[in-house]
Amino acid sequence: MTPRLRFVIAALAAACVLALIGSGAPRAALAPALAASGDLVPSDRHRRVMRLVSEVVERQHYRQAALDDELSSLIYDRYLEALDGSRSYLLAADIAEFERLRFRLDDAIGAADAGPAFEIFARYRERNREVLRHAISLLDQEPDFTLDESFRFDRSELGWPGSESELKELWRKRVKNDALSLVLAGKTWPEAADILRKRYERVAKRVEQITADDVFETFMNAYSHVYDPHSNYLSPRNSEEYNIAMSLSYEGIGASLQLVDDHVTIMNVLPGGAAAASADIKVGDRITAVGQGESGALTDVVGWRLDDVVQLIRGPVNSTVRLQILRAGANPGSPEAQVALRRSKITLEAQAAKKETHTLKRGERELKVGVISVPSFYQDFQARVAGEPEYRSTTRDVRRLIEELRAEGVDSLVVDLRDNGGGHLSEATGLVGLFVERGPVVQLRETGGRIEVLDDPEPGVAWSGPLVVLVNRASASASEIFAGAIQDYRRGLVVGQQTYGKGSVQNLYPLDRYALGPKAGFGQLTVTIGKYYRVTGDSTQHRGVEPDIPLPSLLSTADVGESTRGSALPWDRINAARFTPQPGEAPAVSLLSKVHEQRIAGNPDFIALMADVEALERLRSQREVSLNLAQRRAERDAMDTERLARENARRAARGIAPLADIGALDGAEAPDAVLDEAVEIAADAAELPKTAEPSRLG
Repeated sequence: MTPRLRFVIAALAAACVLALIGSGAPRAALAPALAASGDLVPSDRHRRVMRLVSEVVERQHYRQAALDDELSSLIYDRYLEALDGSRSYLLAADIAEFERLRFRLDDAIGAADAGPAFEIFARYRERNREVLRHAISLLDQEPDFTLDESFRFDRSELGWPGSESELKELWRKRVKNDALSLVLAGKTWPEAADILRKRYERVAKRVEQITADDVFETFMNAYSHVYDPHSNYLSPRNSEEYNIAMSLSYEGIGASLQLVDDHVTIMNVLPGGAAAASADIKVGDRITAVGQGESGALTDVVGWRLDDVVQLIRGPVNSTVRLQILRAGANPGSPEAQVALRRSKITLEAQAAKKETHTLKRGERELKVGVISVPSFYQDFQARVAGEPEYRSTTRDVRRLIEELRAEGVDSLVVDLRDNGGGHLSEATGLVGLFVERGPVVQLRETGGRIEVLDDPEPGVAWSGPLVVLVNRASASASEIFAGAIQDYRRGLVVGQQTYGKGSVQNLYPLDRYALGPKAGFGQLTVTIGKYYRVTGDSTQHRGVEPDIPLPSLLSTADVGESTRGSALPWDRINAARFTPQPGEAPAVSLLSKVHEQRIAGNPDFIALMADVEALERLRSQREVSLNLAQRRAERDAMDTERLARENARRAARGIAPLADIGALDGAEAPDAVLDEAVEIAADAAELPKTAEPSRLG
């Protein structure tokens, strides 16, 4: 094993926790604000860091792409996207003026000159000053909410405004939409105007906190993200935040956050945290306000810097924080929910795998299906290094749970990997070993082309019976290695959604190690240095793992996943490793699929879930909203009525009392129709030996 890969295997969790910092969008999202006095300029330290970053990326990155005019053009586009992805600040004339820099950024990086990036940012900041002054002035008069006009909130495919008058008109509608959203939430116009004035003034004031490090970090990430979305530069301040996240011991709600279009957005939830324990927090939800305690005043945080919002959310263990949430996929003006969370420490115990048993009827026969939920691929590394014989790990815990389920007499097993973003690679290979007798599990190809095959490290098999692996779009990295190996060995059936598609390996470079003398405050760099491949030779990168039986999810493959990232490494294939699949053919998959389709056609929970998915897809397809108050209120009420009708139809079919109003629906616990159906499929698999030839289920 090469030293580099040995490091990666020992610390794969580091690569997977990158999402905590927001690997898709650097602090890109520098908040729109009024200009501070004086221009920000790059320092000598920035020049030294730029040399280091460019050297490491060019030498170590898996893509091995030369820094040339083609990359320069991509860096230019990505930097503009980072600053003004909403096309709401810069003018078309500004973009035309900066076009001269498109093919010069490679030369600037080669010369360790961040000047062009600071030049663009200075204009961006100037436009922010003008725009926010205009926005604040608009609050002097109440908008006419009876006019039939609309606001295009998704401008990602539009150009920059062609004139100052066009930019002002865009912001007139944006301010009106912000106000309308507050009015729909029950605010009067004076209250809405006061909230927005404070919001815009706060955003303006925060420019004083925008540092040269912020600008430099944004530019360095525009550069590194051209290679792939998981290569990141972190400034010294954000390096500290990363290290806190890596420790999994900070006191908070256990959610990774990212700034997206002025909204702090929940990108992931950490197993064992308050967010994961709550049914009211979902990936994609946007935090619009934060309150302390059970009844403290809510502080509007739209437009805040990400780190400032994080500081509001963090607090002492067992204290309460309240979040005001705009749901994922909801249009501006949709009703917002309040969620109270008790802060806690993220502990290994809380992350641990758990089991439950389901009992089902198949004719006169009663079947037991065990479900093991694996929230992450964890390992108590410190205890292992210390030589403790009973250190905790995913593989050890799952082996113990399987023994307990065997003692209970289960007939089939479901391993639930939904929302499992990965973790220790050694635990993924170990978990495969609980179900496969022997053989290779995954292949790793590093930057230089060297390929290493990692074998099953676990002696014997803990479970040889029917096996179903449940995944969704948020199942990533180590989860995909496990699901892919189980599928390739024909050891079990993979059901659910196409997985995330993160098949890349990252290495962490603390840049201060390269500095001469005392600590230099250079920050740190994460670089993609390898890719995973299944034993068949197929990469998990970009495509993920395709399920044998698809199941619906509220997560959209169009919005979530590696394939949605513009600079993602491509899918490819290498030679297969030598392995022996489980004996038998695969016709049972079609049989199980047929029975599954027949069952869900009459399942009220599944029918309701499919209707929810369809409704959410309609919302996602919208690019603009009406600015007519009566129309928006009617649209909102119609959506609420449809939601309530879907739930009450489900309840009626189940013989459950209907809900009286939408408020009761928001507080009701929804059934896990996907897990229930995975359990049904696992029960069907237990019946297969009586009705079908030996199958991939073994």
